[in-house]
Amino acid sequence: MQPEGPLSNAIVAFLASLAARHYSPATVATYTFDLRHLLERVGEVEPATLTSHDIRRALAILHSKGLQAKTLARTLSAWRSFFNYLARQNIVQANPCLGLRPPRSEKKLPNAPSVDAMAQLLAGLPAGEPDDIWAARDLAMFELMYSAGLRRAELIGLDIAGLDLTGGEVTVTGKGSRTRMVPVGQKALAAVKNWLVVRANVARADTEALFVGARGARISATVLALALKQLALRQGITSHMHPHALRHAFASHVLQSSGDLRAVQEMLGHASLSTTQIYTHLDFQHLAQVYDQAHPRAKKK
Repeated sequence: MQPEGPLSNAIVAFLASLAARHYSPATVATYTFDLRHLLERVGEVEPATLTSHDIRRALAILHSKGLQAKTLARTLSAWRSFFNYLARQNIVQANPCLGLRPPRSEKKLPNAPSVDAMAQLLAGLPAGEPDDIWAARDLAMFELMYSAGLRRAELIGLDIAGLDLTGGEVTVTGKGSRTRMVPVGQKALAAVKNWLVVRANVARADTEALFVGARGARISATVLALALKQLALRQGITSHMHPHALRHAFASHVLQSSGDLRAVQEMLGHASLSTTQIYTHLDFQHLAQVYDQAHPRAKKK
């Protein structure tokens, strides 16, 4: 974004301050994108002249163009941060974004595979196939994701040192660089041990990554997603299976069995219990289905 006027100059200065504070290039790019929306809506004006009415109207225009509530919330947050910076620089007297709220987003329940679907997916290592090494890797990855409720990035970033095979635990670094320890089930431990036997044949000597790709370096998100898709097809699962679905399956299945929401929160690494509570809706859906099928007064004639 090239400085062309007072608002552009302010935006460029704000983005430079983010870079100086060592924000990631991806984060700076997101701020740039969101602030370009503001510039397009209000034009090259003095930032101090913008009011909450101007910001509300700009959001309304973006909403009318089809931007989702989640995107609008992120956009408003970026604008709020921008004006907070301008207030600290004494460029504006007040933040025109304060008190404004984006449209509410409709909460969608996560798509959690059933217990039977997970059993079918992780039925075992196909014998006698030419890609047994990669099949062993894939089974270990997805057993571990399902057993410990790992995010995709957490699995990809996992090093061998994070495994405690004797204690049956794994140490992962989640969002916000928060570290947690999660228990690992016997089937996942067995699959990981099986992978470790053959990992040395394909992993580079200088990589600490637990899971690697064909070049011997840490596996990528693209390879991970493709491996899951191929495994699902090989196991006869026709519905779309994505990596995060395994985390959903872990959460909903553990909650159905234990009813311990707080424990599930800890294992998932959620900072807030409200984030975990979405799985109570999945649990209720499961109970409601059982009720509809089993209770004589629930059956429709």
